[in-house]
Amino acid sequence: MSRSLVGLLGSSPLDPLQSGPVDVALEPLYWLLEAWYWLLSQLYYVTRLEMIHPEYAFMHRAILVGLCIGVMAPLIGTFLVHRQLALIGDALAHTAFAGVAVGLFINATLSFSVSPYLTAIVIAVIAALLIELISEYTDAYNDVSMAIVLSTGFALGTVLISLNAGGLTVSIDQYLFGNLSTVSAENTVLLLVLFAVVVGTVALTRNQLLYVTFDEVAAEVAGIPVRWYNRVMVMLTALVVVGAMQIMGVILVAAMLVVPVAGASQVARSFSQALLTSVVLAELAVVVGVGVAYYAEATAGGVVVLVAVAIYVGCVGLGKFFAGSHREESAPDVDAIDGDGTPLE
Repeated sequence: MSRSLVGLLGSSPLDPLQSGPVDVALEPLYWLLEAWYWLLSQLYYVTRLEMIHPEYAFMHRAILVGLCIGVMAPLIGTFLVHRQLALIGDALAHTAFAGVAVGLFINATLSFSVSPYLTAIVIAVIAALLIELISEYTDAYNDVSMAIVLSTGFALGTVLISLNAGGLTVSIDQYLFGNLSTVSAENTVLLLVLFAVVVGTVALTRNQLLYVTFDEVAAEVAGIPVRWYNRVMVMLTALVVVGAMQIMGVILVAAMLVVPVAGASQVARSFSQALLTSVVLAELAVVVGVGVAYYAEATAGGVVVLVAVAIYVGCVGLGKFFAGSHREESAPDVDAIDGDGTPLE
């Protein structure tokens, strides 16, 4: 069996049936990964940066995953923040932890082996749909359904981990806090698949998502299936959360959905500007954060979030400065106003 499924699915009776077409479909992504290795290796010979040394393939993969996260997270987060769903990422991250726990439990107790990231995707998508269904069929506010799903997911994860604590062969910390060295080639390819799905879906449904985001009632009148697009949005959020979990970890993954978008909203004047600016800010936070984490031997997720928050603070300052300058420029000249409040000729 080829390398792609060896990492995602362990030895099982289903492997021979699945390896052929899946491996053929994923092979171009491995070629892309090899090209990325070559590109960063050439960059090393120019810059001599230790973190991109040709022998440090794990850092090459971590940088690629981080760059993909820097696009996916604000791309979805911009819609979520404008819909006042900033905390849904946190809820889905905790349910993704339950998915990881399910995968680890299966690996430790059954002969069938599966990647915890695959089970995290399945559980997170189910949780995303449950959040929408609870809100739709119980008339509960979104924050209520998110709290229920978050609590249930994290409780399930902790129970499964505690039941199988003696059988764990990996540290749960890498899923909670992220780890640069554990970004495997197989998980990188999985992230590239998620990246293509998220970006492609948003590109195809951008107008409908915008309509639903800013005016659900008008969207329904226009014939747009609002419930369907709401579900699409939360499912895409689930995919982003699981993809970012490799570097950010469960605890901090939601920050990349919100913080760059919040910073962009301080300096942008339109939705499109906010979207593009948030991607730039997220990429900056990832590149600087991963670099600092490598040289400081710190947790990558924590450093990336701290850098993102620092950028947000800077954006707030810039936003206030430019807003003040704009008010001063647009303010009328007091000397040119008559006593009764009318402008002098």
